[in-house]
Amino acid sequence: MRRFPATLWLRTTLPAVAAAVALTGFGPAPAVRPSAPPPCAATPAPALYGGEVRRLPTQRRVVALTFNAAWNEDGLADVLRVLRDKHAPATFFPTGQFAERHPRAVRAMAAAGHGIGSHSHSHPHFSALTPAQARHEVLRAHRALRAAAGTCPLPFFRFPYSETTPQRIAEVNGLGFADIEFSADTNGYKGPGGGMSTEAAVRRALDALGPGEIVQMHVGTPDGSGTVLDARALPRIIDAVRERGYRITDLREHVRAAASS
Repeated sequence: MRRFPATLWLRTTLPAVAAAVALTGFGPAPAVRPSAPPPCAATPAPALYGGEVRRLPTQRRVVALTFNAAWNEDGLADVLRVLRDKHAPATFFPTGQFAERHPRAVRAMAAAGHGIGSHSHSHPHFSALTPAQARHEVLRAHRALRAAAGTCPLPFFRFPYSETTPQRIAEVNGLGFADIEFSADTNGYKGPGGGMSTEAAVRRALDALGPGEIVQMHVGTPDGSGTVLDARALPRIIDAVRERGYRITDLREHVRAAASS
């Protein structure tokens, strides 16, 4: 293995660490570190390691909104407009391939002030991958997202199809990512052709309402129909959540609080 002089390591690594802290706001890294953190990514709070995160570990009445992006840009402009008008933060989880095909879309997500997590590079079934292939999927996606966003992505990973296993989660943690899944999936991506409606998407989000809920939605359409039910459901979800006494939280805010507690 090639070894680098200590002075070269300091010149190249410390600026990356400093940039990560500045960009993410996470503050000093906790004592528990992954074995190989991705370039420029801060280390998540220890509470987010060791298993899948389907609900934020808090008793506060907060809800996190998240959007996967793997197909096309359908509905993205509407989603960003609603989030802006209602002053609601969100975290987007594009795939690396989406970022390569639609770099301006990913940059728009980041420019609007929202966090960018990873949904793998090519959206494979991780159960069919070797450890080396899984590592390649995670790190290649991180590079593609960083190039498209123009900033460092968050150290958050969401498994395609939510196929998690303890071994895969440990591998992702070892690469410097926390596994952020969801408490409720609106299933809006299925569209009217899949038996879904705006009302049903809203209902699914509210049925799981509770402290730390993570709502999964999607931008884009798998069939190219252009009908993005989650974009239509979003304003109603935000209003209903707030009417019930909950606050829309930013996943980055939770990590900062967890890291400092």
